[in-house]
Amino acid sequence: MKPPVSRHLTITGTVQGVGYRWSMIAEATRLGLDGWVRNRRDGSVEALAHGDEGALAQLADWARGGPAGAVVDAVAIWESQESPPQGFHQHSTV
Repeated sequence: MKPPVSRHLTITGTVQGVGYRWSMIAEATRLGLDGWVRNRRDGSVEALAHGDEGALAQLADWARGGPAGAVVDAVAIWESQESPPQGFHQHSTV
């Protein structure tokens, strides 16, 4: 079994005011991932997810569509060395 990994995501488009963060928390929790999600003042959503590579790929696929009402233009994903605390949480806007 491979060790868990972390991925940082930045999602752009119409992703604020549509329940994106809450929906991502529900999806990440369903997938057994740890991490956080927050709005950014530039209108994007940023997240860090940590866990099984297969579950991270599923979250990335979900992020490309998001919840009903979201219009995702792009999802940038890169590796991270950060290991978040257990659970998936909402952080304050930055």
